[in-house]
Amino acid sequence: MKSRASGLRRSRLRQFFRVALGFWRGKTRLRAWGLTIAVLLFVAAQLGAAVGINSWNRLFFDALEKRDFDKIWTAVGWLPLIVAASAASLSCLVISRMLLQMRWREWLTHRLAGWWIADQRYYRMQFVAREQSAPEYRIAEDVRLSIEPLVEFAIGLLSAFVTAVTFAAILWQVAGSAHFTLAGAEIVIPSYMAIAAIVYAVIASIAAYFAGRPLVPRIAAKNEAEAQFRAEMTRLRENAESIALIKGDADERDSVGENYGRVVAAWLKVIRQQGVIAIVLNTNGALFPIVPLLLIAPKYLSGEITLGAVMQVVAAFSAVQAALIWFVDNFVRLAEWFASVRRVDELAEALEALDVGTIMEGETQIELGESEDDDIHIADLSIAHLNGRIVIADASIVIEAGEKVLVAGESGTGKSTLIRAIAGLWPWGAGSIKLPPGKRIAFVPQKPYLPIGTLRDVLLYPEAESRVDDEAVRDALKRCGLASLGRRLDEEERWDQTLSGGERQRIAFARLLIQKPDIIIMDEATSALDEASQDSLLGLIDSELSYATIISVGHRPGLEDFHERKITFEKREAGAHLTSKRLTRSLWRLFRRREAANDRSVA
Repeated sequence: MKSRASGLRRSRLRQFFRVALGFWRGKTRLRAWGLTIAVLLFVAAQLGAAVGINSWNRLFFDALEKRDFDKIWTAVGWLPLIVAASAASLSCLVISRMLLQMRWREWLTHRLAGWWIADQRYYRMQFVAREQSAPEYRIAEDVRLSIEPLVEFAIGLLSAFVTAVTFAAILWQVAGSAHFTLAGAEIVIPSYMAIAAIVYAVIASIAAYFAGRPLVPRIAAKNEAEAQFRAEMTRLRENAESIALIKGDADERDSVGENYGRVVAAWLKVIRQQGVIAIVLNTNGALFPIVPLLLIAPKYLSGEITLGAVMQVVAAFSAVQAALIWFVDNFVRLAEWFASVRRVDELAEALEALDVGTIMEGETQIELGESEDDDIHIADLSIAHLNGRIVIADASIVIEAGEKVLVAGESGTGKSTLIRAIAGLWPWGAGSIKLPPGKRIAFVPQKPYLPIGTLRDVLLYPEAESRVDDEAVRDALKRCGLASLGRRLDEEERWDQTLSGGERQRIAFARLLIQKPDIIIMDEATSALDEASQDSLLGLIDSELSYATIISVGHRPGLEDFHERKITFEKREAGAHLTSKRLTRSLWRLFRRREAANDRSVA
């Protein structure tokens, strides 16, 4: 069990670095290497300043012991230069470190966010990787928590190694060897202070490791509970009106309390383990300044070394000790860092699993392609749920260019899933869907998405940068029953919260008039409208976009009058079966539509 956990940890780290180290490759490599070299140079400068301060200690205390005022003033004269060099190198190190952290995080955030958003992975992840809760939090927060400490750890480890080697050499040179007699035999321990520092650091590190090892999974569980709690609060805010209308306050309060209870339980486990770690760290903190004094005191009392040498040895021992117990001092932060690394890598792993050929390895999936004409070809299409249950079985149909098709059937027969498959959001199944190349396709869901921005941006979405005359935009709003919004094109609002459900659906129809797509696929697009408004908007699309191919899912009365063919989903045990029939009433409407088009051309 332990080996499997350690293997997972190594795998997580390896996969995380495989993604994250891309910052040092590709287009960002010059910036990455430039910042890395700057950090290394300032680390070396900081170490040089530390060695200078250590040498100054010996010079000053030797002069102090001998009461040599000339040397004391000489040492005091050097002090401002050494302090200035140390402060400058440390300041430059902080700046270069923070720049490296910021740029690396920027790159990884763009990498993961782009990966998540591309190819509708943000949508499909909710079906494939439901355990990957709050991916937006992982991108916004866990990326920061995995990058910023990592840079500090790398600098700390490098500084610790170089510092340990440098000051161990000082200990070797200044402290010399320990001589004592045991059972009549003289024993000599060369460089005993350096050896003592290493032994002490090893003991402290082992104690910290065993005390802190359980902290990693507990911090990961705490972070997961925090993310779920934030997601619960976001869900409450986004559905505030619906909850308020049905007076669901008590249930929501209980749900929030239950979720926060999980956060508290996870935090208590972390606190208990950090208490154990604190015992180790505080014990080390108490012994840290005493041990070198006890070890060097016999040499000073015997007159073998001067007071300045004592101070230099103590400072060097402390430097070696601090370097060697770097792991002890940073164990809690390492545990927190690895918990964030694991969450980032789990997200990357889920995104990789969404790539074609990985989700259902060895199984068939729906083939998306281009048709050889302007028609939509659906051939031998079977759509399955993730559990393998067939929703739609062996459906084949051709929807001709300009044809208006109504899709109907019982709830749960797969109508909306068919829309998702046509949009490329649902690859699970078999068969093929071929769409005409070069055609603009617009999807109109039951709850249209309204982005944050000006009303003009909302109406032109997802092509907000396109140039459309304001009069054309206002005319589209007026014809869709939203004339009052025409004067608010430049107002920036949360339009998804400002407008009612019916107004949002009218906005979707106004988009169609402005963007003029070739293929329109609607899923309960008029469900929030009254029948008269539905007829008005569908009639508008019928006349203004008569050339467009329309696939419409709906149950509302009167929809048949605006379509030329009806496809009905019939529920069967082996999956829904499709039947198709022509709508005789729509022939009259088709005639009316052509007459209206002729009247406009004559006018």
